[in-house]
Amino acid sequence: MKEIISAIFGAGLITNAALFVPQAWHLWKTKRADGVSIPSFLGFCAIQLVGVLDGYYQHDAALLVGMTATLLTCGSATGLAIYYSVVNRAAHIRPASES
Repeated sequence: MKEIISAIFGAGLITNAALFVPQAWHLWKTKRADGVSIPSFLGFCAIQLVGVLDGYYQHDAALLVGMTATLLTCGSATGLAIYYSVVNRAAHIRPASES
């Protein structure tokens, strides 16, 4: 029974990781981070990093793999949001003569 619950938990974590893919895709496609809460995404990444460390130290493969996948997808969305926020802010404040 323990193995079944572990497998379901791992599948849930992979599903959780997949939920960040549409956000990352949207950021990549639009090249804008409007409406994205960067502090929230940074918080998600911090929680997932703790989950990765817990999985490692507890020797829990499902937690380790699932949280690593989630950290990668959420981290990608977070990185894109930060990047496009900085790029778009810089383009917005640049004088028209430099465009």
